[in-house]
Amino acid sequence: MMLGYADEEVNRFFAKALFAVGEDWGMDALLPIVMEVGEKNLKCMALLDKANTESYGTPAPATVPLTVEKGPFIVITGHDLHDLKLLLEQTEGKGVNIYTHGEMLPAHGYPELKKYAHLKGNFGTAWQNQQREFADIPAPVLFTTNCLMPQRPSYQDRVYTTSVVGYAGLRHIEADACGRKDFSPIIEQALALGGYEHDHSMSGINGGHMLMTGFAHGAVLAHAEEIISLIKSGKVRHIFLVGGCDGAHPGRNYYTEFVKSTPMDTLVLTLACGKYRFNDLDLGEIGGLPRILDMGQCNDAYSAIKVALALADAFGCTVNDLPLTLVLSWYEQKAVCILLTLLALGVKNIYLGPTLPAFLSETVVKTLVETYDLHPTTNPQQDLDAILGRG
Repeated sequence: MMLGYADEEVNRFFAKALFAVGEDWGMDALLPIVMEVGEKNLKCMALLDKANTESYGTPAPATVPLTVEKGPFIVITGHDLHDLKLLLEQTEGKGVNIYTHGEMLPAHGYPELKKYAHLKGNFGTAWQNQQREFADIPAPVLFTTNCLMPQRPSYQDRVYTTSVVGYAGLRHIEADACGRKDFSPIIEQALALGGYEHDHSMSGINGGHMLMTGFAHGAVLAHAEEIISLIKSGKVRHIFLVGGCDGAHPGRNYYTEFVKSTPMDTLVLTLACGKYRFNDLDLGEIGGLPRILDMGQCNDAYSAIKVALALADAFGCTVNDLPLTLVLSWYEQKAVCILLTLLALGVKNIYLGPTLPAFLSETVVKTLVETYDLHPTTNPQQDLDAILGRG
């Protein structure tokens, strides 16, 4: 059966899925196919990680200010590091500073991007706050691949899109046949708008003015011996991976409160836009490592997997035997692939919230709870007590 895909492995996968749906809707038939989606996604994340590191270098820890310097600037948001590189090249020497936003924050850890002196810092927080944060911005905003909300009239004339992002009435930057993009309209508007007259101080959700990023698997595993020693000596009791997607629902302050409540002898790995709930907090250090370690974008869940597998190998155990718990913030997006990848790898004891995914029927939830020890989140302290065995 040919479904129009060049990859025979993909053809076989979809053929099998169609057969299962046509012949048997039972969990025994469908669950292995769903897990195969997770396996395929792991391969995709590995390829993207390889492409990013080969193109822009291995991410290294970086401190990123939230202050916007006076003068012309452009905000770029989304995940596409290639678009950022093109924008940095075209703005170099033109007196226009570049600020990341949302999922673009981890770009500051890549050496080949960080080398541009006019890549200055990060603007604002997560995607769901863009209408408020962009309301009176004296600069254009470029959306690459990210959550684009309906624009308010106060800034709609300053929003540009590219790649797969688009919205009626916005200016879209297309690539030519050779993949080149002309960002001159954005640059010209940035110069015309002039930016802020004075340095503009911004803060994170909790009032902090600095963020850290760049703790992808290369950076974390460079400290593997120290982390292993800290765990063996009892200085690190537990590691939490707290991250995922974010949204405007009030219940998402769960993740802020959870991280604030983690004991001083624990580390918090984080990734994706959910980290903006707490990434401006200063939780101190353990053994010279900051307690909050930002691993990158949502696709950098691959880094978390690499670190977990390396630690399991070092301790001669499975990932589920490590003092490691995943507390994932859910939103109805591509994050389903990451969840399926973790389940396909056999990762258990995941805490998922603030509400469960809409596709999880009662039967599916029952299966995941029984097979993978999936836990819907309750309240931060109750879940933390249960994880650390204090409840």
